[in-house]
Amino acid sequence: MGRISLTRYLVEQQREHGRIPGELRLLIEVVARACKHIAIAVNKGALGDVLGNAGTENVQGEIQKKLDVIANEVLIEANEWGGHLAAMASEEMDSIHVVPNRYPQGEYMLLFDPLDGSSNIDVNVSIGTIFSVLRKIGHGRGVAEGDFLQPGRHQAAAGYCVYGPQTTLVLTVGDGVAMFTLDRETGSWVLTQNGVAIPEETREFAINMSNMRHWAPPVKRYIDDCLAGRDGPRGKDFNMRWVASMVADVHRILTRGGVFLYPWDAREPDKAGKLRLMYEANPMAFIVEQAGGAASTGTERIMDVLPNKLHQRVPVVLGSKNEVARIATYHAGP
Repeated sequence: MGRISLTRYLVEQQREHGRIPGELRLLIEVVARACKHIAIAVNKGALGDVLGNAGTENVQGEIQKKLDVIANEVLIEANEWGGHLAAMASEEMDSIHVVPNRYPQGEYMLLFDPLDGSSNIDVNVSIGTIFSVLRKIGHGRGVAEGDFLQPGRHQAAAGYCVYGPQTTLVLTVGDGVAMFTLDRETGSWVLTQNGVAIPEETREFAINMSNMRHWAPPVKRYIDDCLAGRDGPRGKDFNMRWVASMVADVHRILTRGGVFLYPWDAREPDKAGKLRLMYEANPMAFIVEQAGGAASTGTERIMDVLPNKLHQRVPVVLGSKNEVARIATYHAGP
Protein backbone atom coordinates (compact mmCIF):
# COMPACT_ATOMS: atom_id res chain seq x y z
CA MET A 1 0.00 0.00 0.00
CA GLY A 2 2.99 2.27 0.50
CA ARG A 3 3.41 5.24 2.78
CA ILE A 4 0.35 7.33 3.58
CA SER A 5 0.85 11.08 3.68
CA LEU A 6 -1.12 13.49 5.85
CA THR A 7 -2.86 14.81 2.73
CA ARG A 8 -3.94 11.32 1.67
CA TYR A 9 -5.12 10.50 5.20
CA LEU A 10 -7.25 13.66 5.31
CA VAL A 11 -8.66 13.11 1.82
CA GLU A 12 -9.69 9.59 2.81
CA GLN A 13 -11.27 10.89 6.02
CA GLN A 14 -13.21 13.34 3.87
CA ARG A 15 -14.12 11.05 0.98
CA GLU A 16 -14.64 7.64 2.55
CA HIS A 17 -15.70 8.42 6.10
CA GLY A 18 -17.36 11.83 5.71
CA ARG A 19 -15.54 13.00 8.83
CA ILE A 20 -14.33 16.39 7.64
CA PRO A 21 -15.40 19.05 5.14
CA GLY A 22 -12.94 20.29 2.53
CA GLU A 23 -12.30 23.58 4.35
CA LEU A 24 -11.31 21.77 7.54
CA ARG A 25 -8.98 19.48 5.61
CA LEU A 26 -7.20 22.44 4.05
CA LEU A 27 -7.00 24.21 7.43
CA ILE A 28 -5.32 21.20 9.06
CA GLU A 29 -2.81 21.02 6.21
CA VAL A 30 -1.93 24.70 6.67
CA VAL A 31 -1.41 24.20 10.43
CA ALA A 32 0.78 21.16 9.73
CA ARG A 33 2.82 23.20 7.26
CA ALA A 34 3.28 25.94 9.85
CA CYS A 35 4.48 23.33 12.35
CA LYS A 36 7.18 22.29 9.86
CA HIS A 37 8.45 25.87 9.79
CA ILE A 38 8.45 26.00 13.61
CA ALA A 39 10.32 22.68 13.72
CA ILE A 40 13.05 24.13 11.49
CA ALA A 41 13.45 27.15 13.80
CA VAL A 42 13.54 24.90 16.88
CA ASN A 43 16.16 22.63 15.33
CA LYS A 44 18.45 25.53 14.43
CA GLY A 45 18.60 26.61 18.07
CA ALA A 46 21.57 28.85 18.77
CA LEU A 47 22.58 28.75 15.09
CA GLY A 48 19.36 30.61 14.24
CA ASP A 49 19.62 33.04 17.17
CA VAL A 50 16.27 31.83 18.52
CA LEU A 51 17.28 30.90 22.08
CA GLY A 52 16.75 33.07 25.15
CA ASN A 53 14.09 35.58 26.18
CA ALA A 54 12.33 38.00 23.85
CA GLY A 55 12.23 40.69 26.55
CA THR A 56 8.41 40.81 26.54
CA GLU A 57 5.54 39.33 28.57
CA ASN A 58 2.41 37.60 27.32
CA VAL A 59 -1.12 38.21 28.60
CA GLN A 60 -0.50 35.76 31.47
CA GLY A 61 2.43 37.85 32.70
CA GLU A 62 4.93 35.19 31.65
CA ILE A 63 8.29 36.12 30.12
CA GLN A 64 8.19 35.22 26.43
CA LYS A 65 10.98 33.27 24.79
CA LYS A 66 12.12 34.28 21.32
CA LEU A 67 10.68 31.05 19.96
CA ASP A 68 7.30 31.78 21.60
CA VAL A 69 7.04 34.96 19.54
CA ILE A 70 8.37 33.35 16.36
CA ALA A 71 6.00 30.37 16.58
CA ASN A 72 3.02 32.64 17.23
CA GLU A 73 3.84 34.78 14.18
CA VAL A 74 4.35 31.72 11.97
CA LEU A 75 0.92 30.31 12.85
CA ILE A 76 -0.86 33.63 12.31
CA GLU A 77 0.82 34.41 8.99
CA ALA A 78 0.25 30.89 7.66
CA ASN A 79 -3.45 30.78 8.52
CA GLU A 80 -4.94 34.25 8.07
CA TRP A 81 -5.11 34.40 4.25
CA GLY A 82 -6.39 30.94 3.28
CA GLY A 83 -10.12 31.64 3.56
CA HIS A 84 -10.73 28.84 6.07
CA LEU A 85 -10.75 30.87 9.25
CA ALA A 86 -12.85 33.62 10.77
CA ALA A 87 -10.44 34.31 13.63
CA MET A 88 -7.62 32.92 15.76
CA ALA A 89 -6.78 32.98 19.46
CA SER A 90 -3.41 32.28 21.04
CA GLU A 91 -2.02 31.86 24.52
CA GLU A 92 0.46 34.58 23.58
CA MET A 93 -2.13 37.23 22.60
CA ASP A 94 -4.43 39.34 24.79
CA SER A 95 -7.50 38.88 22.61
CA ILE A 96 -8.55 37.25 19.37
CA HIS A 97 -6.99 37.92 15.96
CA VAL A 98 -9.80 38.44 13.44
CA VAL A 99 -8.94 37.59 9.84
CA PRO A 100 -8.30 40.92 8.06
CA ASN A 101 -11.00 42.20 5.71
CA ARG A 102 -8.68 41.91 2.72
CA TYR A 103 -8.94 38.12 3.03
CA PRO A 104 -12.07 35.93 2.81
CA GLN A 105 -13.47 34.68 6.12
CA GLY A 106 -14.12 30.99 6.67
CA GLU A 107 -16.37 29.11 9.07
CA TYR A 108 -13.71 27.88 11.50
CA MET A 109 -11.79 29.36 14.42
CA LEU A 110 -8.31 28.26 15.44
CA LEU A 111 -6.87 28.30 18.96
CA PHE A 112 -3.27 27.44 19.74
CA ASP A 113 -0.45 27.35 22.23
CA PRO A 114 2.32 28.13 19.74
CA LEU A 115 5.13 26.68 21.84
CA ASP A 116 4.29 24.55 24.86
CA GLY A 117 7.08 23.83 27.34
CA SER A 118 8.98 27.07 26.80
CA SER A 119 11.13 26.49 29.88
CA ASN A 120 12.74 23.58 28.00
CA ILE A 121 13.76 25.52 24.88
CA ASP A 122 17.24 26.50 25.98
CA VAL A 123 18.10 23.04 27.40
CA ASN A 124 17.18 21.08 24.24
CA VAL A 125 14.28 19.10 25.72
CA SER A 126 11.13 18.27 23.74
CA ILE A 127 8.63 21.09 23.27
CA GLY A 128 5.59 21.40 21.04
CA THR A 129 2.62 23.20 19.49
CA ILE A 130 -0.99 22.51 20.55
CA PHE A 131 -4.01 23.50 18.46
CA SER A 132 -7.80 23.27 18.55
CA VAL A 133 -10.40 23.98 15.85
CA LEU A 134 -13.92 25.23 16.56
CA ARG A 135 -16.78 26.02 14.19
CA LYS A 136 -17.91 29.61 14.02
CA ILE A 137 -21.29 30.21 15.65
CA GLY A 138 -23.77 31.80 13.28
CA HIS A 139 -23.26 33.09 9.77
CA GLY A 140 -23.48 36.42 8.00
CA ARG A 141 -21.93 38.40 10.83
CA GLY A 142 -18.55 39.16 12.31
CA VAL A 143 -16.76 37.14 14.95
CA ALA A 144 -16.27 38.12 18.59
CA GLU A 145 -14.35 36.71 21.55
CA GLY A 146 -17.55 35.17 22.90
CA ASP A 147 -17.79 32.93 19.82
CA PHE A 148 -14.71 31.07 21.08
CA LEU A 149 -16.26 30.26 24.46
CA GLN A 150 -17.55 26.83 23.52
CA PRO A 151 -17.10 23.65 25.58
CA GLY A 152 -14.42 21.28 24.34
CA ARG A 153 -16.92 18.69 23.16
CA HIS A 154 -17.71 21.05 20.24
CA GLN A 155 -14.19 20.85 18.80
CA ALA A 156 -14.03 19.92 15.11
CA ALA A 157 -10.38 18.84 15.33
CA ALA A 158 -7.42 19.01 17.68
CA GLY A 159 -3.79 18.09 17.59
CA TYR A 160 -0.26 18.80 18.67
CA CYS A 161 3.21 18.67 17.19
CA VAL A 162 6.11 17.55 19.35
CA TYR A 163 9.61 18.73 18.41
CA GLY A 164 11.85 16.01 19.77
CA PRO A 165 14.24 13.37 18.39
CA GLN A 166 11.56 13.00 15.72
CA THR A 167 9.06 15.70 14.78
CA THR A 168 5.65 14.10 15.28
CA LEU A 169 2.18 15.43 14.51
CA VAL A 170 -0.72 13.91 16.47
CA LEU A 171 -4.23 14.55 15.17
CA THR A 172 -7.87 13.77 15.80
CA VAL A 173 -10.88 14.79 13.75
CA GLY A 174 -13.24 12.87 16.02
CA ASP A 175 -12.53 9.43 14.55
CA GLY A 176 -9.63 8.13 16.61
CA VAL A 177 -6.07 9.43 16.83
CA ALA A 178 -3.36 9.27 14.17
CA MET A 179 0.37 10.03 14.41
CA PHE A 180 2.48 11.37 11.57
CA THR A 181 6.27 11.66 11.50
CA LEU A 182 8.01 14.38 9.52
CA ASP A 183 10.28 12.93 6.84
CA ARG A 184 12.94 15.63 6.65
CA GLU A 185 14.30 14.35 3.34
CA THR A 186 10.99 14.77 1.51
CA GLY A 187 9.39 17.39 3.78
CA SER A 188 6.20 15.35 4.09
CA TRP A 189 4.19 14.10 7.05
CA VAL A 190 3.96 10.30 6.93
CA LEU A 191 1.38 8.24 8.83
CA THR A 192 3.30 6.09 11.34
CA GLN A 193 0.50 5.02 13.70
CA ASN A 194 -3.27 4.97 13.35
CA GLY A 195 -5.91 4.08 15.92
CA VAL A 196 -3.68 5.09 18.85
CA ALA A 197 -4.96 3.44 22.05
CA ILE A 198 -3.99 4.36 25.62
CA PRO A 199 -3.82 1.33 27.96
CA GLU A 200 -6.60 1.50 30.58
CA GLU A 201 -4.24 0.50 33.41
CA THR A 202 -0.91 2.10 34.25
CA ARG A 203 1.92 2.23 36.77
CA GLU A 204 3.20 5.67 35.79
CA PHE A 205 2.19 9.14 36.87
CA ALA A 206 3.47 12.56 35.81
CA ILE A 207 3.31 15.46 38.24
CA ASN A 208 5.58 18.22 39.53
CA MET A 209 6.49 16.80 42.94
CA SER A 210 8.10 20.05 44.09
CA ASN A 211 4.58 21.44 44.60
CA MET A 212 3.46 18.63 46.90
CA ARG A 213 3.17 20.85 49.97
CA HIS A 214 0.70 23.09 48.08
CA TRP A 215 -1.67 20.39 46.78
CA ALA A 216 -5.26 19.85 47.86
CA PRO A 217 -5.81 16.78 50.12
CA PRO A 218 -7.28 14.50 47.37
CA VAL A 219 -4.21 14.94 45.15
CA LYS A 220 -1.83 14.51 48.08
CA ARG A 221 -3.61 11.33 49.14
CA TYR A 222 -3.54 9.89 45.62
CA ILE A 223 0.19 10.48 45.18
CA ASP A 224 0.94 9.17 48.69
CA ASP A 225 -0.91 5.96 47.82
CA CYS A 226 1.09 5.59 44.59
CA LEU A 227 4.39 6.23 46.38
CA ALA A 228 3.55 3.56 48.97
CA GLY A 229 3.99 1.02 46.19
CA ARG A 230 3.16 -2.65 46.52
CA ASP A 231 2.97 -2.39 50.31
CA GLY A 232 0.39 0.41 50.12
CA PRO A 233 -3.32 0.47 49.22
CA ARG A 234 -2.57 0.28 45.47
CA GLY A 235 -0.65 -2.99 45.78
CA LYS A 236 1.80 -2.13 43.01
CA ASP A 237 4.88 0.00 42.43
CA PHE A 238 4.64 3.23 40.41
CA ASN A 239 7.19 5.20 38.41
CA MET A 240 7.12 8.99 38.24
CA ARG A 241 7.82 10.97 35.08
CA TRP A 242 7.86 14.76 34.59
CA VAL A 243 9.20 16.59 31.53
CA ALA A 244 7.68 20.02 32.33
CA SER A 245 6.28 20.09 28.80
CA MET A 246 2.64 19.03 28.50
CA VAL A 247 3.13 17.93 24.90
CA ALA A 248 6.00 15.60 25.84
CA ASP A 249 4.20 14.17 28.87
CA VAL A 250 0.96 13.55 26.95
CA HIS A 251 2.87 12.04 24.04
CA ARG A 252 4.44 9.51 26.40
CA ILE A 253 0.99 8.63 27.75
CA LEU A 254 -0.37 8.13 24.23
CA THR A 255 2.58 5.87 23.48
CA ARG A 256 2.64 3.68 26.59
CA GLY A 257 -0.01 4.80 29.07
CA GLY A 258 0.16 6.77 32.28
CA VAL A 259 -1.62 9.65 33.98
CA PHE A 260 -0.74 13.36 33.90
CA LEU A 261 -1.75 15.73 36.68
CA TYR A 262 -1.48 19.51 36.87
CA PRO A 263 -3.86 20.22 39.76
CA TRP A 264 -4.93 23.35 41.57
CA ASP A 265 -2.50 24.29 44.30
CA ALA A 266 -2.33 26.84 47.11
CA ARG A 267 0.47 28.96 45.62
CA GLU A 268 -2.13 30.94 43.67
CA PRO A 269 -5.37 29.92 45.37
CA ASP A 270 -7.54 32.29 43.32
CA LYS A 271 -6.57 30.53 40.07
CA ALA A 272 -8.45 27.31 39.30
CA GLY A 273 -5.31 25.75 37.87
CA LYS A 274 -2.20 26.40 35.81
CA LEU A 275 -3.12 25.12 32.35
CA ARG A 276 -5.39 27.00 29.95
CA LEU A 277 -8.72 25.39 29.13
CA MET A 278 -9.00 26.59 25.53
CA TYR A 279 -5.42 26.15 24.29
CA GLU A 280 -4.15 23.18 26.29
CA ALA A 281 -6.73 21.25 28.32
CA ASN A 282 -9.51 20.98 25.71
CA PRO A 283 -7.41 19.88 22.72
CA MET A 284 -5.43 17.41 24.81
CA ALA A 285 -8.64 16.08 26.38
CA PHE A 286 -10.13 15.54 22.91
CA ILE A 287 -7.04 13.63 21.76
CA VAL A 288 -6.82 11.54 24.94
CA GLU A 289 -10.52 10.61 24.88
CA GLN A 290 -10.31 9.66 21.20
CA ALA A 291 -7.45 7.34 22.15
CA GLY A 292 -9.60 5.61 24.78
CA GLY A 293 -8.36 7.58 27.77
CA ALA A 294 -10.12 10.09 30.00
CA ALA A 295 -9.62 13.74 30.93
CA SER A 296 -11.01 15.41 34.05
CA THR A 297 -10.59 18.42 36.29
CA GLY A 298 -10.84 15.98 39.18
CA THR A 299 -14.54 16.72 39.56
CA GLU A 300 -15.88 16.92 35.99
CA ARG A 301 -15.05 16.00 32.41
CA ILE A 302 -12.77 18.69 30.95
CA MET A 303 -14.67 18.87 27.65
CA ASP A 304 -17.91 19.62 29.52
CA VAL A 305 -16.49 22.71 31.25
CA LEU A 306 -18.33 25.84 30.07
CA PRO A 307 -15.67 28.52 29.43
CA ASN A 308 -16.31 32.06 30.66
CA LYS A 309 -13.14 33.73 29.37
CA LEU A 310 -10.54 33.18 26.70
CA HIS A 311 -7.57 32.55 28.99
CA GLN A 312 -9.46 30.51 31.59
CA ARG A 313 -7.41 28.03 33.62
CA VAL A 314 -8.44 24.59 34.91
CA PRO A 315 -6.92 21.75 36.91
CA VAL A 316 -6.03 18.84 34.60
CA VAL A 317 -6.00 15.07 35.14
CA LEU A 318 -5.74 12.97 31.98
CA GLY A 319 -4.48 9.66 30.69
CA SER A 320 -5.29 6.01 31.33
CA LYS A 321 -9.03 5.71 31.88
CA ASN A 322 -9.09 3.66 35.08
CA GLU A 323 -6.51 5.85 36.80
CA VAL A 324 -8.37 9.06 35.96
CA ALA A 325 -11.56 7.50 37.33
CA ARG A 326 -9.75 6.57 40.55
CA ILE A 327 -8.46 10.11 41.01
CA ALA A 328 -12.06 11.37 40.60
CA THR A 329 -13.14 9.10 43.48
CA TYR A 330 -10.43 10.67 45.66
CA HIS A 331 -11.95 14.07 44.94
CA ALA A 332 -15.49 12.84 45.58
CA GLY A 333 -14.70 10.87 48.75
CA PRO A 334 -14.36 12.05 52.34
